[in-house]
Amino acid sequence: MVQERPLPLACVFSVEGKSLTHAEKSLFSAAQPFGFILFGRNCESRDQVRRLTNELRSIVGWHCPIMIDQEGGRVARLRAPDWPEFPSAKTYGDQIGGRDESEDESLAASVSGLDNLRRDMIHLAHMLIDVGIDSNCAPVCDVLFPETHQVIGDRAYSSNPEIVAIAAAEVCRTFLDSGLQPIMKHLPGHGRAMADSHHHLPVVNTSIEDLQKTDFLPFRELSKASFSSQIWGMVAHIIYTEIDPDFPATLSSKVINDIIRKEIGFKGLLFSDDLDMKALEKYGTIPERANLCLQAGCDIALYCWAKLDIMEQLAAELPPLSAKSWARWNFARS
Repeated sequence: MVQERPLPLACVFSVEGKSLTHAEKSLFSAAQPFGFILFGRNCESRDQVRRLTNELRSIVGWHCPIMIDQEGGRVARLRAPDWPEFPSAKTYGDQIGGRDESEDESLAASVSGLDNLRRDMIHLAHMLIDVGIDSNCAPVCDVLFPETHQVIGDRAYSSNPEIVAIAAAEVCRTFLDSGLQPIMKHLPGHGRAMADSHHHLPVVNTSIEDLQKTDFLPFRELSKASFSSQIWGMVAHIIYTEIDPDFPATLSSKVINDIIRKEIGFKGLLFSDDLDMKALEKYGTIPERANLCLQAGCDIALYCWAKLDIMEQLAAELPPLSAKSWARWNFARS
């Protein structure tokens, strides 16, 4: 595919308020980030969000991706009364899994659960597209365990990795059919983490064999799907000691190249999780962390806190999207 314009910066920026400041407009126009991510602080009403997304794209001069975390349940940036509320992932997972002893009744519950999930995700996708948001940081493909920290909790569909895979595939397929970009998370699995990476660096000591049987399974199944190249992914800030005892997945070429790309087979664009989380505190400044994640194999660095001076540094120190990343991006769009 012919490249029509200079490649964007390998970074997603964020916005401080409900409209752009003059300084933000100047920076975004000059920096040309890959896209933007919105939060509750940016979303007041449908008309306001629509104006903001239109303005962001007008400033950079192209139809850049605009992301949000709209999972349903606890994690939803667009809230009532202006937007409908959706259940948590675990609500759908429980329906899909079936709670009855009868095999026939269990199968009926599974079909009904998938129908409910599909119907709601169509509604959610149209809701986002209506206000100019075209990429959603969902589904959560993490598997629940007894030790799973509540930062994940009911955001995960099930403790059964096969149910997680079925639900996540339905969400990705529905989003893509509706014109919304899915971003599955948190590769290669956040379920065994006993700490919240917003505040601490989780360490998982589980063997690779056990991770392959459980944590990796939903991601691996999605990476085999016919639409797998169209799915984007987000990597976890977690150390998996049996793979790389020194660096969390976000900054680990071993995890990204050997596990996410080869073992799991993920083909799509790979984003870091937010680089301002405390989990990465000992790995340098935010621009240093961003460069480390790109060097490790992430395609795009994600920065969520809209501090102008940090975004200016990122703009000055980060490279444009690599040729490989550009090819992944275009392949997903084709």
